[in-house]
Amino acid sequence: MSATLTERSVESMAPLSTEDDVDAVPLRRPWRWISAIVVIALVAWFVYVVATNPNLDFAAVGEFLFDPRILEGVGLTIFITVVSMLVSTLLSIVIAAMRLSSNPVLTSVAWFYVWAFRGTPVLVQIVLWGYLGLLFDQIRLGVPLTDIVFWSIDTNTLVTPLIAGLLALTLNQAAYSSEIVRAGMMSVDEGQRESAYSLGMSPLYTFRRVLLPQAMRVIIPPMGNELISMLKSTSLLSVIAVLELYTQASIISSSNLKQVELLIVVSIWYLFMTSLLSIPQYYLERHFGRGSTRNLPPTPIQRIKAAFNSRKPGPEPAPPTQVTEVVGL
Repeated sequence: MSATLTERSVESMAPLSTEDDVDAVPLRRPWRWISAIVVIALVAWFVYVVATNPNLDFAAVGEFLFDPRILEGVGLTIFITVVSMLVSTLLSIVIAAMRLSSNPVLTSVAWFYVWAFRGTPVLVQIVLWGYLGLLFDQIRLGVPLTDIVFWSIDTNTLVTPLIAGLLALTLNQAAYSSEIVRAGMMSVDEGQRESAYSLGMSPLYTFRRVLLPQAMRVIIPPMGNELISMLKSTSLLSVIAVLELYTQASIISSSNLKQVELLIVVSIWYLFMTSLLSIPQYYLERHFGRGSTRNLPPTPIQRIKAAFNSRKPGPEPAPPTQVTEVVGL
């Protein structure tokens, strides 16, 4: 038996080419470049017009951007948004469960609640809660249809403008959020409920541990929009003299006549708070969306890390390997 060893480099292996090879030429889309140039030109024109407008006092914008009164209004705006959204979310879960209940009384009460609060403007509801003292001068706790009173307080003392604003925004938001929660519950397959019942789970435990976690994929995106809408709706509380951000800016502008400059300050703060509240929404969507997709898109931090690592010099390429053929009989 004889054997012959031959060596050849992998680099010498060239792919075969044929006459039928097609050279793919990317399609040219000149209108993309033209539209991009037009948009950039319009944006640059708008920035130039605003920056060179002699009627705008940019020094006043910088002066009042961190004014203590404005910062106090920002803090109260965030407080109202967080409290109203937390309470309304809990209330919306209860209302959605009532709508999905087989009890006709609970279903009817929940339907009427949603119908009443969604059918009237939130501004009207705010004013009604602010004028509650005109309807009931005293809030009493006692025996009905008798003169026995255990506890009594003046309505305007108990329901201050801040409490009235919280009640109006919370109850109004609960009506909208309950429909979002109900839609999320209905998106879960009915077999999930039946399987949980067959395992001996109670309806409340099934709702809390089986249905709600799966429905969160549908609930979180619109609830994030409702949170941002709630943040901006706090400006409506200026009609009942709640000293949130917009009310504070209106008070300041009424004394120095810098209405437009103060509106720019308010807009900057609302944009900042909206961007800040979008961060937890993004990560909540990723958390509850893990079961619906195998590969989640990278987060902004992961994209930054990947771009940074791609700029690092990589290891030197290894020398070409040698392939040894053994030919024998």
